[in-house]
Amino acid sequence: MHLSYVLGSNRRKAWANAPLQGLILKCKLTLAAALIGLCMVAFAFRLSAAQGGQATTASVLGMMDRSASDFRSLTADLENTKYTEVVKDSSTETGHIYVRKDQKMRIEITAPDPRTILRVGDSLFVYTPKIKRVEEYDLGKNRAMVDQYVLLGFGTRSENLKKSYEVKLVGEEQLDGKKTYLLELTPKSDDVRHQITKIQMWIDSSSWLPIQQKFFETGAGDYIQFHYTNVMKNLKINDSRFKQDWPKDVNRVKPRG
Repeated sequence: MHLSYVLGSNRRKAWANAPLQGLILKCKLTLAAALIGLCMVAFAFRLSAAQGGQATTASVLGMMDRSASDFRSLTADLENTKYTEVVKDSSTETGHIYVRKDQKMRIEITAPDPRTILRVGDSLFVYTPKIKRVEEYDLGKNRAMVDQYVLLGFGTRSENLKKSYEVKLVGEEQLDGKKTYLLELTPKSDDVRHQITKIQMWIDSSSWLPIQQKFFETGAGDYIQFHYTNVMKNLKINDSRFKQDWPKDVNRVKPRG
């Protein structure tokens, strides 16, 4: 058989199959686009549920989990207010906080009385330059309880929150010009409830990080409130930030308790 006839025959078969192959390809592309569209709709639905009027405890915690999945670090300006009910008095400190996922934290109180709180693993240091004193604590078995407070909401997974607290969504509030969701956490542990009756967290609906935390102490109506501004997530924080950089001649003490 002549080669040109064979080639021509193959071409004729290819031309005959071309419309069918094109249709199959078109169907595949349409299906892929539909699947992508469904995924986008599902994500948009979850987002609108958390951001719109239909927010639930589960939807807010779900968005916090998304934020926690890539959490590496946080820096913020800090305002710490202590309120004492019996004398109707409050005192406020200001400073900065630096947190890393690898269990390192530094709080620099700048006013009114400078103080540094440094946490590295199980070691906690409180440095007061005015009296040149460093208090050293070994967190040891209390480490988990400390983490419940100092790292609350900063990369914390909802499954861990629900292990220690009953969590419910109280409502929505505007804070610092931002839409926030107010969560209320009730400790499950009797030991914790002897100190803290409940915790409130204001969760920023854009970053899904807390911009305010309020710890209500048992009995007297006293509370401690932490308010965060200029919150920046996942900036690089050098190891030098977590060094014991106070003078070598400070008085070191290890309080009991």
